[in-house]
Amino acid sequence: MNTRCSWFVSKIIFLAATIFFSAASHSCVNDKRKDADSASSYASLDSSTGYVGMETCRQCHAANYDSYIRTGMGRSFGLANHQKSAAEFPKKAAVYDAASDFWYYPHWESDQLKFTELRLSGRDTLHKRTQSINYIVGSGQHTNSHLYQVNGYLFQAPMTFYTQEKRWDLPPGFENGHNSRFGRKIEFECITCHNAYPETVTGSENKYTKIPLGIDCERCHGPGAKHVALKRQGVFIDTSKAIDYSIVNPAKLPINLQLDVCQRCHIQGNSVLKPGKTFFDFKPGMNLSAVMDVYMPVFAGNEDEHIMASHAERMKMSRCFLESKKLADKKGEGEASLKPYKNAMTCVTCHNPHVSVKETGKEVYNNACVSCHSPAKNQLVCTAPVAIRKSKGDNCSGCHMPKNNTIDIPHVVTTDHYIRKPVSVKQKEAIRKFVRLASINNSQPSRYSKGVAYLNYFEKFVSKKEYLDSARIYLHPAHDSEFVVNYHALVRLAYLSANYAEVIQLEQRMHQLNFQPAGTLQEKAWTRYRIGESLQQLNNLSRAVECFKDAVVLLPYQLDFRLKLADALYNVNDIEGALNTYRFVLKEQPENTKALLNYGFIMLAEKGDVKLADSVYSKVLELDPDYVQALINKTGTMVMTGQYKQGEAFLNRALKLDPGNIQAKRMKKAISDERGR
Repeated sequence: MNTRCSWFVSKIIFLAATIFFSAASHSCVNDKRKDADSASSYASLDSSTGYVGMETCRQCHAANYDSYIRTGMGRSFGLANHQKSAAEFPKKAAVYDAASDFWYYPHWESDQLKFTELRLSGRDTLHKRTQSINYIVGSGQHTNSHLYQVNGYLFQAPMTFYTQEKRWDLPPGFENGHNSRFGRKIEFECITCHNAYPETVTGSENKYTKIPLGIDCERCHGPGAKHVALKRQGVFIDTSKAIDYSIVNPAKLPINLQLDVCQRCHIQGNSVLKPGKTFFDFKPGMNLSAVMDVYMPVFAGNEDEHIMASHAERMKMSRCFLESKKLADKKGEGEASLKPYKNAMTCVTCHNPHVSVKETGKEVYNNACVSCHSPAKNQLVCTAPVAIRKSKGDNCSGCHMPKNNTIDIPHVVTTDHYIRKPVSVKQKEAIRKFVRLASINNSQPSRYSKGVAYLNYFEKFVSKKEYLDSARIYLHPAHDSEFVVNYHALVRLAYLSANYAEVIQLEQRMHQLNFQPAGTLQEKAWTRYRIGESLQQLNNLSRAVECFKDAVVLLPYQLDFRLKLADALYNVNDIEGALNTYRFVLKEQPENTKALLNYGFIMLAEKGDVKLADSVYSKVLELDPDYVQALINKTGTMVMTGQYKQGEAFLNRALKLDPGNIQAKRMKKAISDERGR
């Protein structure tokens, strides 16, 4: 993940915009837009323009504010209190995960929402962990998911409320044996779609100093400091005749740029950042493809399937959109008009972003359809029998945009924005077969972008070798300059292929070329980490330590890097270095089970502190009763203090979880031999 990086525009263009505003000293200025595609003219795109916050916008736009905060976006993120929560708490609110044998129970303590994780044996409680919840994600129209924060680090909790079915269940991605319990990081990519831009800690992936409460005005309109300053100076523009370049009005952007404002979050998929870009770099008025390409898997036979946040992608598949866009482009109306959405179909053709869909009557959507599909327009009109129309609520979308289950979020039915004739049963029963990854927002992505998309798909979604094979085809460099550009991705490819020797060969080639590889802090850090892992696999421990140190310098708050460094330091007999590194992690995250476990081990093995080690292992098992290594280590301290029976109970638990564990088997034999003497 990435930290904030500024988007620089031409100083010349910005000076021109400044002169334009300065000349407008009277109350209203009329100026025809000469080139609607000159989005760089917007003051909000200048890197020096700051954010002012939603309350500042409210001072002049109170009506829009009052309406907007009732929308799904306006309610997207908030504190975990009664006011924000859409959840119900029936007696059977508890959720059982059979795969992990944990129960989850949501409950309030005054205005504090808490989740309790339990493991039961009859009426006996074998394990209990309670976690306070800090934030709720989701408007409540579909879901409420829940986040908690520890020393600035943000994680997802293992319970979601599904509003439509009024039920609690595991969050998406936690099902079917993939329950990460309280360990899923909320990284920058995630939060930049569910919130306004937070303040982050440089060198981290999920540590924040300030988290805004909801998607605010500036996510769609861009940073507003210069706009506010000009209005306070009395500089106004007649927006019925001209563009106010002090702030972005998405409805007046050219069609493609307008869609990109929505597509930044409403095409959920496999995002590939452009070299040097971060998830914070996109601003309204930019081409999304300048910052990232977003890929979706293409399957044969899945025309009826859609994911939750696929609104823009599905709409752009529709004939309504394609034909209107073609006509507007032909006439030049899609780019030159003050109201491009009137000439071609866009998101705001049907949706007013300031008004909740719950408050928008069906006539608004029907009128949008009738504006084209009417006898007056000489277009196709509805021929469905009255009975069928009534059964669908006399609503065009009832037939042509039916509500379906999403394939990525359980218990959720949402409107499919692919406008078309009803899908046949035969289509629905078609065999689903992967074809390729396709960029949704860029018709001509680079070979590099395609290669990274396949790496992402392998690492985050489906770990099949053929995806790595596809990545290799796209990333294979034709010459040294291309190798330099692709370097980080090539190291990642070799690492994911478990070809550790190739990783080192790639590093050596880069060294021979005498280049310092470009890239973000994250890219550089992960490359050094992967080289370190590869060196460790090849038993070059001293060099591995140096690589892990490099990674930690680049991302000091990526704690997984520090854990790997601590392990490596111990392996080269730097005991104090290892202990200090574990102490740093525990200061940041006191409940980090791996840091606790290894800290306890070193204190036992090197310092002889059995009591401290035993208490640390107990704490680890309170947090994670299924941590096999902790069960084995706890057995060791039990045996050292003569508690053989108790120790064997821990060891048997470890062997039940991991029957093939060699260390546990050897320890069981040793205990048996010792007790037999």
